[in-house]
Amino acid sequence: MKKIPMRKCTGCQEMKSKKELIRVVRNEEGEFFLDATGKKAGRGAYICKNSECLEKACKNKGLERSFKSSVPQDLYVELRKQLEDSNE
Repeated sequence: MKKIPMRKCTGCQEMKSKKELIRVVRNEEGEFFLDATGKKAGRGAYICKNSECLEKACKNKGLERSFKSSVPQDLYVELRKQLEDSNE
């Protein structure tokens, strides 16, 4: 039996399988972007595919804590947009 990789959501702090989460990546240049494939190089943090977890992550600065640096506001905007698109 193959082991399912588990990751912690930066919003709700729950462990979930990687496939259920959206990966946010910061590369060596310090640029942030969403990683749909889960394969891009760089430091990754994960967030559930629902807006409640995103709001929690915004409020408790979950992504900032994961990356140990400030996260640009437009990344949150991009995440919100992706969540709205996937929920339709």
